[in-house]
Amino acid sequence: MKIVLFGCNGQVGWELQRSLAVLGELVALDFDSREHAADFTRPESLAPTVRTLRPDVIVNAAAHTAVDKAEIEPELAHTINAEAPGVLAREAAALNAWLVHYSTDYVFDGSGERPWQEEDATGPLSVYGRSKLEGETLVRASGCRHLILRTSWVYAARGGNFARTMLKLAHERDELNVVSDQVGAPTGADLLADVTAHALRASIQTPGLAGTYHAAAASKTSWHGYAQFVIEWARRQGYAIRVPHDRVKPVLSSAYPTAARRPLNSRLDCSRLQHSFGLTMPHWRSGVLRMLTEIQGP
Repeated sequence: MKIVLFGCNGQVGWELQRSLAVLGELVALDFDSREHAADFTRPESLAPTVRTLRPDVIVNAAAHTAVDKAEIEPELAHTINAEAPGVLAREAAALNAWLVHYSTDYVFDGSGERPWQEEDATGPLSVYGRSKLEGETLVRASGCRHLILRTSWVYAARGGNFARTMLKLAHERDELNVVSDQVGAPTGADLLADVTAHALRASIQTPGLAGTYHAAAASKTSWHGYAQFVIEWARRQGYAIRVPHDRVKPVLSSAYPTAARRPLNSRLDCSRLQHSFGLTMPHWRSGVLRMLTEIQGP
């Protein structure tokens, strides 16, 4: 089996290089790949790459994820998050290949407190969310065999992340204000990559499993709860934490206006994924703890 991975150097793409390698021959491409075009700002250039490589599976881990920046460059976000996946889907259908595509909780409007299910009505609040939703729509409309995995609050030990930022600020400041009214589940890129490989293998064996699934770590927290967990872990480890425990203060999103509106409710119901593929999603804390052991403190 030949697998072509786009976006191999991103957080999820980097982990996918590991998890997908056991399934077959893996061709890993990124925006600046030289031998084969993989630049999502030029969607039609992707078609010759797929036709030349003739994969059995296409995995798309490339995306425009700068949520606020997307508000001032909506055309670019649309090109990368919608048009390019649409081209990959069209080519996958022509080859009778599988397509794995990642989406986001941002396709929902963030209302209520119930975890979102796959069939719930969408209502994105931002350019980013709308572009990702259109990408989903184009994938489904192509008729290709596909897995769309919606996830939330993705992090990785490699590169910058929320935990690193909190550790740095906790080392430098006497007080921190962290948003407390946005709720979701921090989800490790490594977990998402492992789930992808497992679900892909099962779907190839049982094509009826194709479709859209929610894939996020279990339970929930706010950004404030996430920050407290990370800082208190670091304090117990003997890190130089300056901010007192009671000075990590919760604030509302309205205190920090951003160009793009964030959904307040990012909870995702992963029951369908767990039932369909025989999985148990681990608590978000377990992945964060593992990540914390891999990064250096301030």
